[in-house]
Order: sequence, then C-alpha cells, then structure tokens
Amino acid sequence: MRLVALAAAVLLARAPAPAPEVCGALNVTVSPGPVVDYLEGENATLLCHVSQKRRKDSLLAVRWFFASPNSQEALMVKMTKLRVVQYYGNYSRSAFRQRLCLLEERQGALYTLSVLTLQPTDQGHYVCKVQEISKYRNKWTAWSNGSSATEMRVISLKASEDSSFEKKKETWALFEDLYIYAVLVCCVGILSVLLFTLTIIWQSVFSKRKSRVRHYLVKCPQNSSGETVTSVTSLAPLEPKKGKRQKEKADVPPAVPAKAPVAATFHKPKLLKPQRKVTLEC
Repeated sequence: MRLVALAAAVLLARAPAPAPEVCGALNVTVSPGPVVDYLEGENATLLCHVSQKRRKDSLLAVRWFFASPNSQEALMVKMTKLRVVQYYGNYSRSAFRQRLCLLEERQGALYTLSVLTLQPTDQGHYVCKVQEISKYRNKWTAWSNGSSATEMRVISLKASEDSSFEKKKETWALFEDLYIYAVLVCCVGILSVLLFTLTIIWQSVFSKRKSRVRHYLVKCPQNSSGETVTSVTSLAPLEPKKGKRQKEKADVPPAVPAKAPVAATFHKPKLLKPQRKVTLEC
C-alpha cells in the first residue's frame, strides 16, 4: 500500500499544470475604416492598433487575413512573437511578396500592413488578428486574443475616368445653359442699342431737312381772287440775326438833308481895303 501511495504522488507531481484560460481582453482596432477607397495603382497602408495587454513581458503574434467578395478568409502574412515575417498561400510567391510589407512601428502597440500597386483583385476585407503570448512554466501560452477588420475598395482607372467624365458633363451642361442665357441677354441688349442709335440718327436727319426747307404763304397780286399761294424756297443755313441786321445797315446810304445847314451865329463881313491903281508907262 505504501508503494502504491508513493507511485501516485510521483505521478501527480510529474503531471503538467493546467494551462490558464485565454481571455479575449486584447483591444485591437484597424484604421482607416470601416471602409476605405483607393485608386488602382496606388499604395495602401493599414494600421493595426493594439492595447490592454494582460502581461507586461508578453509578446504579440500578428496575423493579417484577406477575404475577397467571392472567397473565404485566408492567411496572408504573419509576424511571429520573435518578429519574424512569414508569408502564406499565394502571397508566399515573389510577385506577391514584393507588394506586401508588414512592419512593427511601435513595439507591442502599432503594426502596419502596406499593399503596393493596388489591383482590382486586392479589393475585399482585411482582418488583423493579434494573440498575446508569454512563457508559463517554460511553455509558450496564449493569454488573450483580439481582432478587427476593414473593407478596402479599389476603384479602377476606367471607372474613375468615366465618373469624372460624367461629373464634367453635368457641370458643362449647367454652364452651357447659363452661356445660352447670357448670349440671349447680350443679343437683346445689342439690338436695343442699335435701334436706339438708328432712332437718334433718323431724328437728326429729319430735323436738318426741316430746317433747310421752309414754306411761305404769299399773296399773288396777279390773282384777282385774292387766293394765297404757297411757295417753297430752299434756303442755306440761316445766319444769326445780329449779323443780318448789321449787313442791312451797311447797305443803306445816308439820308440827304433837305436844306443846307444854317449857322446859328452870323459873323461880320470883313471890309477890303481899296487898292491903288498903278499905271504903267511904255
């Protein structure tokens, strides 16, 4: 009996201790999200933020999964607890390796996944899964897990060109309507200005003709009935009245007086001295 008890004690001492339960307390967020758009050929960068670790001396294992709209979730790349990057599936090929880059920006806090030269096949859901690992009795043990996802949409260049062309077309249609209205308003304004100028020119010409032609009512002496005859005379532009009066005054000769002017005072006549007669002898 003693031997059986000793054997049971030895077996219990050698039996492994129960592993601690995994608690999902790890906080993981992916940015930008939940939906991000990129153009075909651009470079995309996804950030995986990790917080609320259970143990200070624990390490993190980061995995990125990809799920296209018509396929299941597949492991792309993994960073082990020893910070070794591993590629899986089709992404282990050299062509895909050159387009994927997983880095640890801040130890145990921030990880970045870069997808270079985006293609339409890169559109889908990207999931970041993080596992907290540490040694427990000389064995690696998972303490907590966390995950977060974002949707990436890749817009092809043709679709972007078509959308931009449609937007330009709509804006051009709006400006085209405004342009037509502006042209119509300008045409109406120009026509009104032309009509106004033609009216002014016609009025000025008509007034000049009126000033050159005058109608006079004249009684003809030969007509015994005493009817008035209208005579039309074309005259040159009239001169000022003052000038005409001056000309009329200059043509009239001075009036001749009826009698010679008589002096008001009479002067006494001077008496001539008698002259001596001188006889000449031959």
